[in-house]
Amino acid sequence: MKAIITATELAHGLTGAHPPLLLDVRWQLGVAKAAGAPAFDGRAEYAAGHLPGAVFVDLDAELASAPGERGRHPLPGLAEFGAAMRRAGVSSARPVVVYDGGQGWAAARAWWLLRWTGHPDVRVLDGGLPAWEGPLSTDVPAPAEGDFEPVPGAAGLLDADAAAALARSGVLLDARAAERYRGDVEPIDRVGGHIPGAVSAPTTENVTADGRFLPAGELRARFEKLGVSEGAEVGVYCGSGVSGAHEVLALAVAGIPAALYVGSWSEWSADPSRPVATGPEPQ
Repeated sequence: MKAIITATELAHGLTGAHPPLLLDVRWQLGVAKAAGAPAFDGRAEYAAGHLPGAVFVDLDAELASAPGERGRHPLPGLAEFGAAMRRAGVSSARPVVVYDGGQGWAAARAWWLLRWTGHPDVRVLDGGLPAWEGPLSTDVPAPAEGDFEPVPGAAGLLDADAAAALARSGVLLDARAAERYRGDVEPIDRVGGHIPGAVSAPTTENVTADGRFLPAGELRARFEKLGVSEGAEVGVYCGSGVSGAHEVLALAVAGIPAALYVGSWSEWSADPSRPVATGPEPQ
């Protein structure tokens, strides 16, 4: 099953006999802003215009549980996640397409969660909302209750110990910006640096300037240069399990299965007993 869908393919599919359910997951990582500048509000962006029929999903409230010792975006409870997806109209027999404002990170988080919990047909709109050339709507749909029951395990999941082991036995990719990997800066978490043995692989290098994924062959070549060989076990982490999901999605486009360490650096670095490496090299 393809992991992404183009805007043209989506427009065609929406006119077919079995149109996909659309989920709008617009979200932005919280960053320091100038005094008085408004915070990003995905729900307000959705209300101002969204793909016709799309249902808004709140990443912080529905695709993660409360921040704490397990990280800034730990896994949501299965019961809560399943209820949120059913409220949005998600059913196992109906395809799902998720999109965000174009960065792709939030949409990838929704894609990964649905995939990990067993949904058989979920894709991300390549390029997000900016790629859509059709009309937008301000109507808020009232979807019929879905029947999706999440069953975890359909995709790879790592905890801190498994991520540390994979960095030695396979390939653990760090999807954050290179300066955070090196430990030059750390704007969010307790300390900068990376998990020892992890390889710097910023997810921003998997896409073009307009946010669309590079062709599958180019992605495969990139990951091969980073040490991903045939049959290698691959894992990904980031700051809090959001941009890392985007890298897992890029790997899927390239035909490479990979596991996600959801707690990521926000969980790893919160424990002073865990080792921290700095500099440009994995060690």
